[in-house]
Amino acid sequence: MLIGNVPSILASCVKLVSLILKGNKFLGILPSTLSELRGLEELDISMNNFSRRIPDYLESFIFLQKLNISFNDFEGAVPKRGIFTTATAISIEGNKRLCGGIPDLKLRSCQSKGFARKKFTHIMKLVLPSSFGLVCLFLMMYFVYLRCFNKTMKVPSFSFFSQSFAELSYQSLVKATNGFSPANLIGLGSFGSVYKGILDLDQGETLAAVKVLNLQSRGAAKSFIAECKALRSIRHRNLVSVLTACSSVDYKGDDFKALVYEFMVNGSLEEWLHPNEKEDDAHDKSQSLDLLQRLNIAIDVGSAVLYLHHHCSEPIVHCDLKPSNILLDDEMIGRVGDFGLARFLGDATCISSANQSSSIGLRGSSGYAAPEYGMGNEVSTSGDVYSFGILLLEMFTGKRPTDIMFDGGLTLHNIVKMAMVEQVANIGDPTLFQQAVTGETSSSINISQNKSPASIHEVKECLTSILKIGIACSEELPSDRPDIKDIVTQLNVIKNTLLGVGVHGGGRARIAD
Repeated sequence: MLIGNVPSILASCVKLVSLILKGNKFLGILPSTLSELRGLEELDISMNNFSRRIPDYLESFIFLQKLNISFNDFEGAVPKRGIFTTATAISIEGNKRLCGGIPDLKLRSCQSKGFARKKFTHIMKLVLPSSFGLVCLFLMMYFVYLRCFNKTMKVPSFSFFSQSFAELSYQSLVKATNGFSPANLIGLGSFGSVYKGILDLDQGETLAAVKVLNLQSRGAAKSFIAECKALRSIRHRNLVSVLTACSSVDYKGDDFKALVYEFMVNGSLEEWLHPNEKEDDAHDKSQSLDLLQRLNIAIDVGSAVLYLHHHCSEPIVHCDLKPSNILLDDEMIGRVGDFGLARFLGDATCISSANQSSSIGLRGSSGYAAPEYGMGNEVSTSGDVYSFGILLLEMFTGKRPTDIMFDGGLTLHNIVKMAMVEQVANIGDPTLFQQAVTGETSSSINISQNKSPASIHEVKECLTSILKIGIACSEELPSDRPDIKDIVTQLNVIKNTLLGVGVHGGGRARIAD
């Protein structure tokens, strides 16, 4: 995360053999003093913000065997001598304004300024007169249109988002996130980074989560469009609310796209299920989720999926249900987020019918994606049910589906299924049984007002029922999986049984098979 110009004092390191500055935020030009480093054998300055022309002195580095300048902002002609004569020794991708070089690089040719100027002049002589007339005609029509329809013209960008927020500028997001500071970074995803930010709005300061798309990542632009399209038409208490969006250019003139969400103070479900994996979170998440909290969150997620599948104007498949995409608000209510892979069911079916391989990339995350997606099958609601089943098993066993213990054909689904035959205590999250022994819970209610904390027997019964649902949801064949309607109904029955209020509010309900 180093930033600024490369220190010229590096030139004094005349015996330097390898210089690697990869993945920082250096900017500007490489200092001319670096021409003194003629003993370099490897130079890697990729993934920075260097600009201008590639320094000519690199051609004279006779010992240089590897040069990586990729993903910067270099421009102009690529040199043709020294290391630049061997295409396999250099890496220059991601510099959109480079040209020329040896044929093996397959770059566009660099036209001379004289030729370009002559061509431009000729084109302008042909185009200007007619263009001027068209522009004048367009302006006249535009002003007439404004006079007649002035009251109906005001349609703000991204008007499908929160009515309290106008589309934010790039500069306002830079200010809100302290220049996209690493200290504000709260998450990394497949297509971008999420920063905590404080938006300075007319109604006061608002805490928000800013998802910045990495547009160099393949599929990131499509992810932005998919997420905007999905979020445009959905509203539910168990979905993360998007406040607004930003589609602009950054300080280098490159495309910039971001989505701004309401900030979830309790982070992601993943942080609560696996609190010891990050030392920085240990003091904040020292108390693990109890049985009722996990069950409530499972019902929250199931309710969100039920809404997406059955209560939207057009069914939506999320395609990426996993703990890191489940966020928790200040009341520990589960909210489903990240619709970057979401597809309207009609669109997904249409795409897959035309070309089954086109569904590759919509599968979701390893360990949570339905097995049929790996064979190129169409995206479907049963794929979300599979992911939800794996999520349930992880929530109540504390084991990730991607754990190293699952290899050689052994999966989280299989190991839970085998453990159910013996004893559920062998596979359930140990902290749930410890809480039953000590009587300590994290819930705001103590199971119910008229009931003592759940006993070990009740915890076992509850876990057995929940894990059976998880197993059924994560069956290999889509036809063997239940519908999300039945899943949510069964989870509510289990919750009522645990609370001792029964399905209809009285007595005790039988735990569902």
